[in-house]
Order: sequence, then C-alpha cells, then structure tokens
Amino acid sequence: MISVTPTRSQPLFGVAASRELERRALSALPGHTLMRRAGLAVARLALAVAPHARHIWIACGPGNNGGDGFEAGLRLQEMGKKVTLTWTQAGQPGLDTPADASASRARFLAAGLEIATQAPPDFDLGIDALLGLGGWLDPARQGTALMVDWLSRMHRSGKPVVCVDLPTGLAADTGLSSWADVAPASVRPHTLSLLTLKPGLFTADGRDRAGQVWFDDLGVLADPDITPDAYLLGADQVINLKRMLASHSSHKGSFGDVAIIGGMQARSPDETSMTGAALLAARAALYAGAGRVYVALLGEPHTMLDPLQPELMFRSPAALNLKQTVVCGCGGGEAVRDVLPAVLTSATRAVLDADALNALAADTGLQALLLARRNQQRPTILTPHPLEAARLLGISVRQVQADRLGAAGQLAERLGCVVVLKGSGTVVAEPGRAPVINATGNALLATAGTGDVLAGLAGARLAAGL
Repeated sequence: MISVTPTRSQPLFGVAASRELERRALSALPGHTLMRRAGLAVARLALAVAPHARHIWIACGPGNNGGDGFEAGLRLQEMGKKVTLTWTQAGQPGLDTPADASASRARFLAAGLEIATQAPPDFDLGIDALLGLGGWLDPARQGTALMVDWLSRMHRSGKPVVCVDLPTGLAADTGLSSWADVAPASVRPHTLSLLTLKPGLFTADGRDRAGQVWFDDLGVLADPDITPDAYLLGADQVINLKRMLASHSSHKGSFGDVAIIGGMQARSPDETSMTGAALLAARAALYAGAGRVYVALLGEPHTMLDPLQPELMFRSPAALNLKQTVVCGCGGGEAVRDVLPAVLTSATRAVLDADALNALAADTGLQALLLARRNQQRPTILTPHPLEAARLLGISVRQVQADRLGAAGQLAERLGCVVVLKGSGTVVAEPGRAPVINATGNALLATAGTGDVLAGLAGARLAAGL
C-alpha cells in the first residue's frame, strides 16, 4: 500500500480497463481472494489513519464495494475494534448481491457479528463502502436516499473517513460526482484505490472528494495488454531545464527567444487596460529561463518599459519578428484577431491563450491555419480554461467538466496540437497519446493572472527546446 503523491508518475485505468484487469485476476486466483485482500487493505489503512480509534462505522452498499466493507469489518473486529456495520440491503430479503459480496457477508455473520439497523450516533472513524467502480447515486433508485443520509452523517461528523476504492458517487472515468452535498473543508477523506488507480480521483470533483489517495494493487501485477486511459504526472517525468547546469560558455542566445503579443491598452479612463496580462506572461518567461523576451502590446501602446523587469524589450506588433516562439492572446482583446493569422503562419513555436483561443473558436479559417502547423512541424500549445474549451468545441462548460479527459483529447485531435485544459487536475492532451493529469496546485491558483503566468512559462520551455 502506498500514498499517491506527485513525486511518482502512475498509470490510470478507467472502468472498462479496471474491470478487465479484475476479470483476468479473478480467473487466475482462488475464489474470493481479491475481496479478502481488499478487506485487509482497508482495515490496515483504517488503523494507519486513526490508530487510536475504538469504534468504527462501516457503511456497506449492495455490491462488491459493500463486500469489501464486510471483509474490513471482520478484520477490524479481529484487531480488537468495535465495529458497527450498516448495510443498505438489510431488511430487504430476496435482493440479489454478487457472489463474492454474499460470501463476505456470510463470513461476517458467522463470526458472530451483527448488521446494525441504524447509523451509530457516535464513532471514531467512518468507512464508506457504499458504491465503488461504476456506482452512481441515482435519486430514482431505491436506497439512494439512505446512502446520501449515511454519507452526510459520516462526512459531517468531523471524524476521519476512509473511502473504499472510490468515494461513493464519484465517476472513475471523469471525476464527476453525483453527490451534491459538500463536507466541511477542514475534513479531508482518505481514499484507498484498489487494484488500479482511476483517472477520476485526480480531476474535476475527484481531488476534493477523494482527499488523500492511497493505492493497493492487491498483489496483482499490471497487465501489459491493458492500455492505461491516462497517466498521473509525477516529478519523475518532469523535464527540468536548469540554467545552473548549462555550459559556462552559454550566452543569452543559448536559451531561446520568446515574443509576447497581447496586453490591450485602454484608450480612455473608462476602458479596462489589460497590459498586466502580457507583462505577467513576459515576466514568467524570463523567470523560466528564456534568453530574451520581447513584448508587443496591442491597441495604442504607451507602455514601453517595465520598471520591475527593465530587460523586457518592447516592440510594436508590426516590427516584431514572428519567426520565433510566440505567446499570443494574454489580455489581447479583439485586436488579437488581426495578428493571429501572421502568428499561425510564421511562429516556429506558439502558445495560444485567452483571447487568441476566443478568436480561434469564432473563425474556422484560423482553425485551418492552426491545424496546418502540425504538418509543418511547428509545435503549438493551447491553454484553455473550461469556458474557452467549451467555445472551441461548441459545447457547454458543464459538458466539458463532465468529461475533462475526453474534452481535452477531442480538442487536441481536432486542432492537431497540445491542449492544457486548466482546472482541478489539469489535463494535458496530445494527438495519438494517452492524456496526462497534473494533480498539483490548489485553490490559490484560482485568481486572475495565473493563466498568463502559465502561458509565459510554457513559452520559455518551448523556446528552450522542449
């Protein structure tokens, strides 16, 4: 069992791939092996999370996730803990349950343990074993109201919570949650992902719902015939271009030039100036190691010096050399439309952000120029937030957020470039490759200007040869 952190990259498997791996493992192992291993893993994590807990509440659902809960309860009772186990199917004879889950329930009852009829008023640790892989909280389905009640009690108790495989109601493929209630921000759950790590744990609602993610492969080796649906980006896969390691004979031309185009300036006190967006991108490019950074402000420029970074070189858009790495769009407003065709046809490498993305969404001609860059071996990165991605795809923000990996992949394939779909669990997609999820960062990034900084950083990395 390991704690999943951004230091180590991991393959991620959705519902179909996880079920296929489970099917192959079940056919190769003695019956009931995986569920017993899962129950032991859950019990061990529960003791690690709350070693002094005396009373543990386990909420079990109708499927195999509930079976894991029964196994965990049996193990915890053997370890000397008081266990209160509630089951959504209690008092409903005749309902079908999976064979392994039924066997685990029988083992639990044979040990002299009982299934409680009501949630305990007090407990030291909660275990959510209600719904797992493929589970969804459907209001129209019998038992959903009871599950929601138990989830609310458990997550609002202020006590530690361990979720088995997935938090109940979280979609493994997309990270979309069907549980609308929000637990107190101070209480972060622990999720033990079993057999495989799932993409939904690290994007959309997943990072908030899952809290600290742990992983146990249950002793099943990865099958090379089953292709991951995505990858979790770790520090081991980050290319670190350190200037300190460069040759002593390096000069400013050794690290590439970056041109920033954007920053529409106000023509009157009543208008909003967006100069700061371009300056943020330019400063970020400098900090990321670009040898020289040029800035072309749009509109009627009157800023020709950044007193905080006087090494930034200002040019008019007409005088700017576009045959280099260009970051276009940051604060550019409607004026970006006039310069974007030249950027798309001339820039050796390009990062398109903000208003450049809005211009692309409204002009199929610009999209054709962008797509042509792929055949010309001219790398391009798009950095949309969900609204910008929705405009480019012609769908709603809700649809983008409902399948972030799918939306990023669709954009990358359609426009022939790398797409960085920003948000909780940023998705990086490239044509023909499995997407990567960057699960670092937090809500401090939810402020104006961070996207401009990202664009400048990306531009510097492209200029340096990434």
